[in-house]
Amino acid sequence: MDRVMVLLMGFISIMIINNLVLTKFLGICPFLGVSGRLDMAFGMGCAVTFVVTLSGTLTWLIDHLILRPYGLQVMQYVSFILVIAGAVQLVEMYVRKFFPSLYESFGIFLPLITTNCAILGLCLFVNLWDVDNLPEAVVLSVGAGLGFTLAICIMAGIRENLKLADVPACLRGAPITLITAGILTLAFMGFAGMVR
Repeated sequence: MDRVMVLLMGFISIMIINNLVLTKFLGICPFLGVSGRLDMAFGMGCAVTFVVTLSGTLTWLIDHLILRPYGLQVMQYVSFILVIAGAVQLVEMYVRKFFPSLYESFGIFLPLITTNCAILGLCLFVNLWDVDNLPEAVVLSVGAGLGFTLAICIMAGIRENLKLADVPACLRGAPITLITAGILTLAFMGFAGMVR
């Protein structure tokens, strides 16, 4: 039972309290670029969740089964980026085949998941935080992906409603988006201290 509580607290912590987008400021480019419509934001969130889950799990395995035993930690960045790029290619092929309209609407942002610093950040965090078992690495990876999805969907919902609001002309577009992101970040920082 204690093991389940550790996994649950880790999941809640990475998803809400230590959200990579809103507290670590990683993955801001797709967060701001694709959060204009809720359907696109949800699609991007699902794609990032898949990539971060697969990448976080595989990089933990590579680090603990190959790199550390053979003293090759210097290869972490290279191997992690290769794993992330491979996972993104899988997602891109799948979305292009089964959801062509979504693929077209993503434009350049789908291939840019490869350079999404939230994914590389999670891969590095999982290995730097001395996560010593695979279930914890998987839970943290899934939680980080769902936290990204939560953040980008909340932002997309707010931005859709802002289109109907009476925003002063000087604040329309990027300024109100950045102000909204800042307020959303402050709201999520209010969860700090809930889980140690």
